[in-house]
Amino acid sequence: MGHKYANLMFTDAVKAIQSEKRSRENYARMEEGDDFNYLLSEFEAEFISERDSVYMASVSETGWPYVQHRGGPAGFMKVLDAKTLGFADFSGNRQYISTGNISHNNRVSLFFMDYPNRRRLKLIGRVEVIEAAQHELFSQLKLDHYRAKIERGFIIHIEAFDWNCPQHITPRYTEDDVNTMVEQRLSELGQQASTINEPKVMGAGPLGLVITGIRQLTPQIRAYELRSANQDALPQVTAGSHLEVLVILDDGSSVLRHYSICSNPARRDIYEIAVLNKEQGLGGSSAIHQQYQLGMRLNCPVPANYFETELEPKQPVILLAGGIGITPMKAIAQSLAERGHAFHLHYAGRSQADMAFFDRLQRAFGENMTLYPANEGKRLSIRGVMQNAASDTVFYACGPAGLLREISELAEDLSITADRIRFERFSPERGTNDHAITVTLAGTGKIIEVGAQQSILDALIDEGLAPLYSCKTGQCKTCVVELIEGEPDHRDTALQEAEKTTQFCPCVSRAKTKHLTLKI
Repeated sequence: MGHKYANLMFTDAVKAIQSEKRSRENYARMEEGDDFNYLLSEFEAEFISERDSVYMASVSETGWPYVQHRGGPAGFMKVLDAKTLGFADFSGNRQYISTGNISHNNRVSLFFMDYPNRRRLKLIGRVEVIEAAQHELFSQLKLDHYRAKIERGFIIHIEAFDWNCPQHITPRYTEDDVNTMVEQRLSELGQQASTINEPKVMGAGPLGLVITGIRQLTPQIRAYELRSANQDALPQVTAGSHLEVLVILDDGSSVLRHYSICSNPARRDIYEIAVLNKEQGLGGSSAIHQQYQLGMRLNCPVPANYFETELEPKQPVILLAGGIGITPMKAIAQSLAERGHAFHLHYAGRSQADMAFFDRLQRAFGENMTLYPANEGKRLSIRGVMQNAASDTVFYACGPAGLLREISELAEDLSITADRIRFERFSPERGTNDHAITVTLAGTGKIIEVGAQQSILDALIDEGLAPLYSCKTGQCKTCVVELIEGEPDHRDTALQEAEKTTQFCPCVSRAKTKHLTLKI
C-alpha cells in the first residue's frame, strides 16, 4: 500500500492539484512499496517525548476546522506503544470545543514543532476520550510534578504520520533554550578570558558580573544585560535598587556611576541597566557607551536601594517618570503589578522614539499608564495629577531636576507631607542663587573655599582629602559628617528631621550663611 500518510491525505482533488503544479511525479513514489509510517520508531518516540506542546486540529459538526494548542512539561504527550499516544487533558478555559468536536468526529491531526532545530512531525489519528478513574491507561498519563488539574485523558490511535521539510520554519527559542545558550557562551567567554594576559575587567567590588547583552532602546539609550560571572543566582534586589559601576573617563580618571536596575526585581538570573548618552554630561555615560562591550566583566558592590517602596496594602501610588527616569519606575511598576497594588504611571518624554520601554510598558499596564510625548503636543500636568490624587497617595518620581523641583514646590503648596514624596535623583540639585562659602575642618582647623557651583564634597576631594561617599545625590548618608557651627541648607533626602541639627551631607547640602564648621 506504500506510505500510509500519503495514501490517506492525497485525495483525488489533491492529486489533481499536484499534477497541475507538476509535483505529482515526486509524490507518487510515496504511495509505492511497502506499507510504513503508521508505526512509531524510537526516533519518533524520542522526538515526541521531548516536546512541551502540540497543535491539534479537529472538525465540527458543521464542517469547520478548529486548531487548539495543548501543552505541559516536556513529555506530557506519552508514547504508549508504536501505534498509540496519550495525554492528560488539563483544566483550561472550559470551552470544550475540541472535546465536543471529537464526540461527533474522532479524527484529529497533530503538529509537533521543534522550532530551534526547524523540525516538524505531522500525525493523524483517532481519539478516544477516557474519564479519570475509569480506564487502566489513565495512570500512565499523569505527570508526577505538574500540579494542574486533570479533567480527562485523550488516547490517540495513530493512523499515519509524516515528517515535513524545514523550509520556512523560523527558529524560536524557549527561556530554557536561551539560558542554556547563554551559559554555554559564558563558559566560552570564561575560557577565552583565561587565555588573555590582561582581560577587560572594570571595578574591584565583590559582585562579579559579565555583560551578556546590549540593546539599543532609543537613539541615545542603550541597555546592558548583566549576568553572574560565576553563573549562579544574583543577589535579590528590590524595586528601585541601583548598581554602582566604575567608569574610565577620557582623561584616564575613574569615577563611580549609579544606574537603576530596570529589569523585573523578581528575576535572579539577570540585572539590566539603561544608560542615556548625555551630550552635555560629565562624560560618564559617553564612556560607558564607548567602552562597555559584550563579554566585559564588571566587579561591583552589591546593589543598594535608596528608593524605598514600603507601602500600606491599599495605599494608592502614582509614579512620575521623565525621560530616562523611567528606569527605576519600570521596576517599581512591575513589582506593584505583581503584588496587585493599585498604581498609575505617568511617563513624559520628547517623543515615543526617545522613550525607552514605552511599548512593553503599554502592553503590560494598559490603562494604568499614560504617555506624554512632547512632539505630539501632550504635556504632563504635575499640578493636575497631584491635586486630583487621593489624600493618602504616595508619589514616586524620577527625572530631570526641573521635574523634581516642581513636584517639591507643589507638594509644599498642596500640603502633601514629605513622607508621601519619594525621589530618585540623577545628580545633585544646584541652586541658581548659591553663593561661595568657606568650610572649616574642626579636626585640623583648615579652611576650604567652596565655589558657588561646587559641592562641599568635591571641594574636600580637590583638597586631597578622602571623604567617604557613594551616591553624591543626598540619598544614601554615606558621606554624612557632624555639623559643628553655621546655618545649614539641607538638600538631602536621607536625613531625618531630628538628625539635621547635628548632621550634614556635604555631597548636596550647603550653607545659608557664608561659613560652616564640620567635624572632618
